[in-house]
Amino acid sequence: MNKPAARITALSLSLLLLAACATTGPAPTTSPGQQAAIALLEQGKPREAAQQLEAEAALVRGAARSQLLADAAFAWHEANDDARARMLLPQVQARQLSGASRQRHALLVAELALADKQPAAVLQALGTQQPDLLAATQQARWHLARGQALEANGDAFAAAGARARAGVLLAGAARTDNQRAITRLLAGLDDATLASRSAALPAGDPLYNHAGRALIGRGLPLPRPFERDAAWQLDTSKRPPADTDGYRPPLKMAVLLPLSGTLATAAAPVRDGLLAGYYGEYRRRPQVDFIDTRGTPAGAIAAYDKAVAGGADFVVGPLGRDEVDALFGRAQLQVPLLALNRGKDTPPAGSAGFSLAPEDDGIMAAEYLLARERGKVLVIGSNDDNGRRATAAFGERFAERGGKVVASLTVGDAPGDIGARLRQAGTVDAVFLAVKGSQARVLAPQLALAGIGGATRVGTSQLVSGTGKADEDMALDGIAFPSEAWAVRGAPGLPAAAELAATLPTARGAAARLFAFGFDAWKISAYLEKLANSTQGGLAGATGTLHLDGFGNVLRTPAWSTFSAGQPVPIGDGR
Repeated sequence: MNKPAARITALSLSLLLLAACATTGPAPTTSPGQQAAIALLEQGKPREAAQQLEAEAALVRGAARSQLLADAAFAWHEANDDARARMLLPQVQARQLSGASRQRHALLVAELALADKQPAAVLQALGTQQPDLLAATQQARWHLARGQALEANGDAFAAAGARARAGVLLAGAARTDNQRAITRLLAGLDDATLASRSAALPAGDPLYNHAGRALIGRGLPLPRPFERDAAWQLDTSKRPPADTDGYRPPLKMAVLLPLSGTLATAAAPVRDGLLAGYYGEYRRRPQVDFIDTRGTPAGAIAAYDKAVAGGADFVVGPLGRDEVDALFGRAQLQVPLLALNRGKDTPPAGSAGFSLAPEDDGIMAAEYLLARERGKVLVIGSNDDNGRRATAAFGERFAERGGKVVASLTVGDAPGDIGARLRQAGTVDAVFLAVKGSQARVLAPQLALAGIGGATRVGTSQLVSGTGKADEDMALDGIAFPSEAWAVRGAPGLPAAAELAATLPTARGAAARLFAFGFDAWKISAYLEKLANSTQGGLAGATGTLHLDGFGNVLRTPAWSTFSAGQPVPIGDGR
């Protein structure tokens, strides 16, 4: 947004706003010169447009002059010369404006008021009209200005709604940043406000899908199914009708995994988990082809093209983040897919994304503590990629919901003595541990010595990494962590976790989590249509309860466990 080079007085701005609210007169005739100047503006030449518009204005009077000067002021604003724009505005009779010129004038006055930190003036300038005659980028700015003004006035939900309207007009980094802002605004609402105002949103409101995602993240029910536009709808027309439980798998499915290369070790349990679900199903099953991506973006693209050429009507994979980004970067995907990692962008229309990202662990831990009214937390994270991503996501969500990170410490694989740093942290009522079990065993006694041992402690799924000896793991007793539902309460269609681990190497130890992930990839592919239309309950999977949000992201509500006498045990649903 342009910063003003000069300030307009509050009185002058008020007069302008009152004039803008007046009834408009007959639309003045648009001259060829004005049309040519507006064309320059649309071509990205605002200074030339402004100069031409001012020259045209000098030749006419009345409504035509106001129209030209209003557009000239807007063009100067676009050229980053707000001083000149402010000089012209008092000469404009807003009641004489019409059409796109009137809307450009309202946007200009609103953005200048926003720069002057006058949110009420912004809302008065924009009124209740819609910027339907403006270019898409200007429409987005209109809604963003309204959103910022509403937030400044304290209405976070309405501010999120305005930003959601802008979001459908944005792309790339701007869209991503706007989505983060919407998440932040909704995160600051209490459960009752979020639930009631979400339920009151009319059908088709672009905020509903954002609000629904926030509701699921807190374990709250959806008022109605997520809203999906025609571009997203999954084409299942060639498949037999769904069974009574919603089972409706593809006809031919391709699974893209790095069966060779550096990611092959991670791919093996994912493959075996998917096959366990596949062969555990007694009803109609699709033909499945496994295609090697070699763990590279080029390999993923080649594998996808091979799947399409082979007649697949649904694709699962790829697994690597770079591989997913390569496919999501395509303008259009001929066959929908279920990506097995989080991409930089949301999934393309008709496709979905499923991941076990460290960010999810951080967000789930924040919600766990907030549900228990913990507000002051000490964060301890490992210095690896998982630790950094989990702590960043935790800190962002915890702050959005009104919590405070009192201190944040980073530790290496061998944490050493951090007692002095712990004592400097001050008083906290919770500790978030984004570390492995081997690190947590060293940290837990130090927390107790520093007087923090009695605080609520919650970790990530990495907490079980490096554990398995009860006499050593007793140091972890009382630390809660998100875990796979399969290990805690079992999963429909899978043998007990301990039973399967005894016979299948890819289903034991650290690999068990990826095995459960692969099993759920099969479940999602077979029940995707049901997931898309569900409002409550979700799909019971091996990694947790699964939901599909309005943007194609699979959301997971985990089971929760803790250590007791050195052994992981369930502790309920985490609420």
